[in-house]
Amino acid sequence: RGIMGLGTNRMNIHVIRHATQAFAELIVAEGTEAMKRGVCVCHDCRNNGVAFAREAAAIMAANGVHVRIFESLRPTPELSFAIRHYGAEAGINVTASHNPKEYNGYKVYWSDGAQLPPQHAAEIARRMENSDIFRAPHSMDFDEAVEKGLIEWMGEETDEAFLKNVEAQAINRDVVAKVADDFRVVYTPFHGCGWKLVPEALHRLGVKHLYPVEEQMVLDGNFPTVKSPNPENPEGFYLAIDLAKKVDSDLIIGTDPDSDRIGVLARRNGEYIPITGNQMGCLLLDYIINARRAAGTMPEHPAALILAFEESYGYMMGDYVRDKDAVTASMMAAEMAAYYYDRGMTLIDAIDELYKKYGFYSEETVNLFMYGVDGLGEMRALMASLRQTPPAEVGGTPVTRVRDYQTGDVVIPGLGVVEKTPIVGSNVLFFELSDGSALVVRPSGTEPKIKMYVLARGASAEEAKARKDRYAAYARSLAEKK
Repeated sequence: RGIMGLGTNRMNIHVIRHATQAFAELIVAEGTEAMKRGVCVCHDCRNNGVAFAREAAAIMAANGVHVRIFESLRPTPELSFAIRHYGAEAGINVTASHNPKEYNGYKVYWSDGAQLPPQHAAEIARRMENSDIFRAPHSMDFDEAVEKGLIEWMGEETDEAFLKNVEAQAINRDVVAKVADDFRVVYTPFHGCGWKLVPEALHRLGVKHLYPVEEQMVLDGNFPTVKSPNPENPEGFYLAIDLAKKVDSDLIIGTDPDSDRIGVLARRNGEYIPITGNQMGCLLLDYIINARRAAGTMPEHPAALILAFEESYGYMMGDYVRDKDAVTASMMAAEMAAYYYDRGMTLIDAIDELYKKYGFYSEETVNLFMYGVDGLGEMRALMASLRQTPPAEVGGTPVTRVRDYQTGDVVIPGLGVVEKTPIVGSNVLFFELSDGSALVVRPSGTEPKIKMYVLARGASAEEAKARKDRYAAYARSLAEKK
């Protein structure tokens, strides 16, 4: 991802051509059958998205690689689905996810529907380094390629195949039908790709009272109603909250511009409270386990892999996509909320029940922004400093273990390296504290900032929050030492 503009370190048509030519060469090297299987191409609502996607398709076609391209913007998970549905060799998505309007991006997938394996990414980078950005690309006229059958369109038939898989994830339609006359949901796509398929999935689930935020149903890469179209930011939901209060909604759902992540707010005492990514993941896992047990559809040897999720609001269910999927997550969030509604509870009440059962937790993500070339150096310096001289305590609480996922070392202060992490090569530091809390530090892969995840636990909600506030203050203080 990058800011759109002129230059080799910006997102523009030349960078798209250069990357796509290298990607095409990788596919050609796989052989004739790989070229016939071809690529699926997608884009979101971003400015220049259509032009970038069509140029990528034209480059592939000129290199003899067959192309299927969506007729208009589509959710990222549908691209992941389409790759495997059509047996394609690879996929390209022109998207910058939740980044501000100035950004665009180029996301690539392999034949398994997952993001590109490291060895293939390295090969594309090598080919780009050894080729001229202006002279290397082979292109042709997009319309001519369509007329010759080198590029074909994907549309409603792909949508329907994808939606059938989404629908199959529903576990308890009866409870949705039971409360459908009263249960209300407000939805916003933040001007992006969820505008069509998310409402359709909710209607098919049985939600009768769905209220889209009309101002944000308008497809617009300038995102005129929000500073940032990121469902992690509660302030972006102000229009949704106004509408929810007007229609007396029980739930608010928002999806980011490429519809691979979902933000949820639930009502309590007339106010709408954001649910964090980790809270929603635990809620969904708990609900899916209990609902599948009740329905008799739990796998013979169940594991938490019946749901995958990440802290930054991404969820994946089923095996028909290999990336985050806000369409399915929206449907499941609505089903889960309907289940608790039938019990006279909100999702906030459900979170409280989990805390009472498993312990009290509080969390906060502290972002340390460092802009420009100097900022990149500051980020590296801060990570190096934390590695070389790990803190003995965080907010007054001793650090008991340090996990360095870059080297794989697990260090106990005073004892040295005691074991290895299961994952190696990621620029992440994990500080375990003596009270069971943790501070996790890593540079963002998409924005000029270091992210610090404060994960606190306590004997009560109040104690967990107090610890979280203390550790977050420590995290923010590191900005002064950068």
